[in-house]
Amino acid sequence: MNRYAYQTTGLAIKTISALSRANIKCHGRANIPGPGSKIFVINHFTRFETFLLPYYIFQMVKVPVWSLASHELFKGGLGTFLEKVGGLSNKDPDRDRLIVKTLLTGEAAWIIFPEGRMVKSKQIFEKGRFVVGHADGMDKPHTGAAALALRTEFYRQRLHYLAKHHAAEAEHLRQMFGIADTTPLLDGQTCIIPVNLTYFPLKAQENIASRFAQRMLDDLPDRIMEELLTEGSYLFGGADITMRIGKPIDVKPCLDYPTIQRDITASRRITFGEAIPSRPRMRKAARTLMQTYMQAIYDLTTVNVDHLLATLPPRHPFQQMTIRELGERAFDLTLRLQEGTAYNLHRKLGDDALSLITDDCQGWLADFVQSARDTGVLEVQGNTLIKTGKAYSTNWDFHRVRLDHPTAVMANEVKPLKALQSRAWRAAVAPRRWIRRRIARHFLAKDLKEFEADYQTFHHQQESKPQSVGRPFLVRGRSRNLGVALFHGYMAAPLEVAALARHLGRLGYWVYVPRLAGHGTAPEDLAQRRYQDWLKSAETGYALMRCICRHVVVGGFSTGAGLALELASRGMDVAGVFAVSTPLRLQYLTSKLAPAVDTWNRIMDRIRLTDAKKEFVENKPENPHINYSRNPVAGVRELERLMAFLEPRLPAIEAPALIMQSAGDPVVNEKGSRQIFNMVGAEDKRYLLFNLQRHGIINGPGSGKVFRAIGNFLEDRLAEL
Repeated sequence: MNRYAYQTTGLAIKTISALSRANIKCHGRANIPGPGSKIFVINHFTRFETFLLPYYIFQMVKVPVWSLASHELFKGGLGTFLEKVGGLSNKDPDRDRLIVKTLLTGEAAWIIFPEGRMVKSKQIFEKGRFVVGHADGMDKPHTGAAALALRTEFYRQRLHYLAKHHAAEAEHLRQMFGIADTTPLLDGQTCIIPVNLTYFPLKAQENIASRFAQRMLDDLPDRIMEELLTEGSYLFGGADITMRIGKPIDVKPCLDYPTIQRDITASRRITFGEAIPSRPRMRKAARTLMQTYMQAIYDLTTVNVDHLLATLPPRHPFQQMTIRELGERAFDLTLRLQEGTAYNLHRKLGDDALSLITDDCQGWLADFVQSARDTGVLEVQGNTLIKTGKAYSTNWDFHRVRLDHPTAVMANEVKPLKALQSRAWRAAVAPRRWIRRRIARHFLAKDLKEFEADYQTFHHQQESKPQSVGRPFLVRGRSRNLGVALFHGYMAAPLEVAALARHLGRLGYWVYVPRLAGHGTAPEDLAQRRYQDWLKSAETGYALMRCICRHVVVGGFSTGAGLALELASRGMDVAGVFAVSTPLRLQYLTSKLAPAVDTWNRIMDRIRLTDAKKEFVENKPENPHINYSRNPVAGVRELERLMAFLEPRLPAIEAPALIMQSAGDPVVNEKGSRQIFNMVGAEDKRYLLFNLQRHGIINGPGSGKVFRAIGNFLEDRLAEL
């Protein structure tokens, strides 16, 4: 092995990395210490880790990174390639001496897979202890990394002692390891650095590697085909590969025992590999150290939605549950993991987790259910999941487990995470009504907290309205059969639709009015928001009501009406949608100027002439006690983008729809609302035109007619449920 060959072969790896569609994220680089002896201990799940990891870690530590690999791989061209990227056969007779020597000098860092082999099943933890599942059964994890680290530190301390007290013996050790100068290595430290690799999703499918191999080679062995299908999917199918580097484990304290210290300071000659008196104590220390770094490795697991979905069904006390219930329990488990645990959650278990209880736009539930059904873990009857006796059985072909039992692999990976297992049990067995109420309380508290934080950040003494204007609120009804998620308009706040919400509450319906992001605070807040932020606010409001009531109607005024229509277009389980004064086409001049002014502002930002920007225009609202008095140009532009996004989605709306419009609306063009009505795909749809001369027809004279129309619409929906 030489540095030149290692680095030039790295170009080949760089080329492979460029072809890969994998999204590789590395966390914890700052945990890698400076000069010294480093052994990276990494969980081993795929074949390509042996080839790629040395190069990736080399980019961080800037010294060659070598690794131990199975002797079976060192044949022909593959063996030559492995040697050039720093691979060393685990059967090399001079293996330990070479590793200790290069660690002492710092000329190389090492990667060691403590499982000793690929663990395709991820079966690494059973009955409270670490094990390694493989084709022939189960073994204990190897202590090799711990033993090599301890031996390296043993000889460092021994060299340090002998250099002061027995120069001749120190010279013998220097020659034994082939070290030119021992001075630089005496002040170093030996550490083991735990690293975890987590893959998401664990979905095998045809990919560029499997297709190429099938074209070029006949009669591929099943084992090779399995690896191409699974690992090729991770590498070329766009999977997230998360690498987390933990805090280094200093091995020096592990040698702080009298028996070991006596051998370190012995004046007699000790040859490499000699059965010294402290060997039993060293072996015991290695076993303890192994348990420490194994726990550290798996504590770094990046918990993703696959882990949650796979962990819940076996713990559920009943034989069946609906897909919707599984999503709710998985979301509840996400909340439990966010409260007081130090586990690393996948980035998509943030805002994206909302899709578990709305429309599954991420496809997580659909993919899991499909995988569980295909592998016989669950039966699917409509929207009901039924557990089978096969659920997560360990009776598998080890080399096909990633294809045949992916749900078991997902569940196995997080078994070492004890707090997660405890929280998963609670999320699985809690009564569903408790789960739903807990989620609803979470969303309400979250919305209130975000509003208060934004209000404090953007409060303007002359312009901001009282907090009561912008605060989201919940109206309690008499029945949980049907609830309403109600959205206010652009530049307004929840108070704008409060009269309608109270009216619906008197009719017995639960109503939740969220605050759309950027509203109810100050124009500067709205100016920095995007329409996707408003959609997220509306989606949260819908999710809250879905956890309170069995059925939900979505509705809104003006921009809020557009948001309601967008939610209905997603195929969400909405019982109906009503839209009042939806702004597909705007009347006022600002909307026509917004694209040009927005472009001008962006140019001014680039050339740093911020004084020349036109960020706001004056607004004369119908309800000055609610609406902003300044309209951000960027906000109008986002409103245009929202409606452009919504328009092609209108035919997908299948829920019963009610479209309402004022004939004399000075803001929204009547032709736009009629176009919306014509484009909505629902068979059951109605269009109502009110002879009123204002935009805000849900407040003031004549609003009672609008309220009654909405009330009748809800009554019809309730009768049909």
